[in-house]
Amino acid sequence: MKRTLRRSMMVMVVAVLIVGGVGYLSYRVVTEHNTWINMSYNNHISSDGGLTRAGTITDRNGVVLAKSTNGERVYNENESIRRGLLHVVGDDTVNIGTSMQSLYRMNLTGYSFVWGLGLPTSLKGNCDMKLTVDADVCSTVYDSFDGRKGACIVYNYETGEILCDVSTPSYDPNAPPEINEENQESYEGVYVDNVVGSSYTPGSVFKLVTTAAALKYIDDIETKEWYCEGVKKIGGDDETSNVHCNDGEAHGYETLSDALGNSCNIVFAEIAEELGPEKMTEVAEEMGINANFSVGDITVKKGHYDVSKATPNQLAWSGVGQYTDLVNPMQMAIICSAIANDGKPVLPYLIDSDTSLLTKVGITTGGGKGSQMMEASVAQTIAKMMRNNVTNFYGEGSFPSGLEVAAKTGTGEITLSNDDGKSNKNNAWIVGYCQNDDFPLAFAVVVTDVDGYGSTYAQPIASTALQACMSSIQK
Repeated sequence: MKRTLRRSMMVMVVAVLIVGGVGYLSYRVVTEHNTWINMSYNNHISSDGGLTRAGTITDRNGVVLAKSTNGERVYNENESIRRGLLHVVGDDTVNIGTSMQSLYRMNLTGYSFVWGLGLPTSLKGNCDMKLTVDADVCSTVYDSFDGRKGACIVYNYETGEILCDVSTPSYDPNAPPEINEENQESYEGVYVDNVVGSSYTPGSVFKLVTTAAALKYIDDIETKEWYCEGVKKIGGDDETSNVHCNDGEAHGYETLSDALGNSCNIVFAEIAEELGPEKMTEVAEEMGINANFSVGDITVKKGHYDVSKATPNQLAWSGVGQYTDLVNPMQMAIICSAIANDGKPVLPYLIDSDTSLLTKVGITTGGGKGSQMMEASVAQTIAKMMRNNVTNFYGEGSFPSGLEVAAKTGTGEITLSNDDGKSNKNNAWIVGYCQNDDFPLAFAVVVTDVDGYGSTYAQPIASTALQACMSSIQK
């Protein structure tokens, strides 16, 4: 009798597990079928055949970026547009996971949970998608990279609309590369959208964070003066403790505003040393360096600031934007939008509010206000300093006339391995925004693995991007 009872209980437990498992599986199938659709091993959907009946993707002006014609997926006839917007639009595969054609393949194809792709066209809703980017702007900016690796993001810091989103290296979606062991080094990183998916050593653009920390915690900081001799020992007495300015340049007596314009490493290293790891970390956290922002359904790669185990010398270098500091281009543009908006950022978005696909379940447009990053007074002071950088250090002629650009350049020092040993290379940066109310543009540009400065490599691309965006707004 007892044996029969035990067997009955075991049968009941197994039955409950089976029913529960089937129920859970059914729930997952119904609620997460779109995840399966976008898996690379689902060739029916993820291959080019899955897009042969997909909707049309256009830019902000109605320029066709991708459409389906006669059973084929067709991209814009201009190669620079195709390459410049590859990481935004995507190609026939799902290799570029953050692209529109990967994230929203189910919506673009009109996939039905019940009918799959077999639902008659007459019964499908409108599957077209309109983006906020300007195709001409992106093609112009792509060409300005001239084969170099990096990223450029420009967006409206009042509305959140992204006008320019370019990542390199890229390729032509009409002729995607066949990557193998022999050529994979040449295509390294080609599937990553560097605007949202990569982080880099920031160099001096991180001094905006250190400046915010100084303004928050150091009394009379705006009138205080430092003295720069070009090199200073911090945290020790030997040469390994040296903090140096570029080429050992001595700046003499400086205010904080002067130091930001001169990009003086000594001053910002001393500020980080004075504030200590807790206050530096607190402000970096407030400004979102260690946080994931979102652009609609795209999660932006977070930066990195961790000085919990740093020596005094390493802490000093962290205030300069070295040590283990990392930032993301989109993240830096968002920080600049906060400076433009009295400390509170406007978050960017890519899918235009007029797109018909917004009526479908599962699409997040993005946009809206983010959390307060800094006090309004701090943001306003940094804004004046960034504007001073352009008027008194970089030169108004470095940017299109009338935009009233406020900016900060940076050169993140990195070390790359090669056949001859190790070679010092840089990440060339510029970040900023326009103070002209008619052109509310926040921007960030990074050019990687170069042997020069942000002013040499990133600033000309930023100028090109802003001029193109200015023309786009005036259309």
